[in-house]
Amino acid sequence: MTLQTAGIHHITAFASDPQANVEFYAGILGLRLVKKTINFDAPEVYHLYFGNESGGPGTIITFFPWPGSRKGRIGGGQVGTTTYVVPLGSFSFWKERLEGFGLTVEETTRFGETFLQFRDNEGLQLELVEREEGPLSGWSFGGIPAEHAIKGFGGAVLYSVNPAVTADVLQNVLGLVPAGEENGFARFEAPGELGNRIDLPLEAMDWGAGGAGTVHHIAWRAKDYEEHAEWQAFAESRGLRPTTIIDRQYFHAVYFREGGGILFEIATDPPGFAVDEQAEELGSRLMLPEWYEPHRARIEANLLPIEVRVPEEERK
Repeated sequence: MTLQTAGIHHITAFASDPQANVEFYAGILGLRLVKKTINFDAPEVYHLYFGNESGGPGTIITFFPWPGSRKGRIGGGQVGTTTYVVPLGSFSFWKERLEGFGLTVEETTRFGETFLQFRDNEGLQLELVEREEGPLSGWSFGGIPAEHAIKGFGGAVLYSVNPAVTADVLQNVLGLVPAGEENGFARFEAPGELGNRIDLPLEAMDWGAGGAGTVHHIAWRAKDYEEHAEWQAFAESRGLRPTTIIDRQYFHAVYFREGGGILFEIATDPPGFAVDEQAEELGSRLMLPEWYEPHRARIEANLLPIEVRVPEEERK
């Protein structure tokens, strides 16, 4: 078996306030709300997807914003930090912008790269890195010019309760290539242009607790349905006990929890988010799978209204 993922497909996290979630990721970070739907397993909760203009693989962060949900604790068994990549020469713009919204921004380095680290409105750990690779985003919003817009994921920092086991899965199941160790981190690389560098602390982390401000799972790319079926069989052969293949409307999914405690998903690149909306209308209305359409009125009545809008600070 010579399977190799191109990198991250999407990252899914918990939140508690739907409108504040939209205001942070669409308003402050300038990502496009490409899909407004529901948690298929809990239709009383939104499932919101933010990414580039099309919601391409490697750009998508998704949220289950559950009003009144408990606050989580970031730790082992989770994605510790989600890394976004911006064009070269963008740091000064982003530092000024983030601080202008009252966010604390800290600078750090790993593997010869500089990162701007900050937290979202619910405490989720995020960072920006400048890289030349990866296409520019075709989406700009508010006060963010296209030349500084977030391209997509740069990668992620994984918090494992058993780093040696997680490293084995990254290398020998997902096909990532070891790229060195430095200052207590190991780096692994995938061949894609986005979401392609994974940093793993080599010291075991104490368990985290799921809740608002934490990541639920990280998904890796499968190029098509045929390869996806191969991934499912391969994970089974490695004793990872993957789920059956699940149709998530915009991709097919297989889940398994690796031995370091992190929930992994393999997700297909197709069909994408234009399967039920025109590309220019993505995220403009609540989209439901056909089996929930008969209950649309009740579902919509149970959801808090949300709106993509330019932040108040930029409207003055």
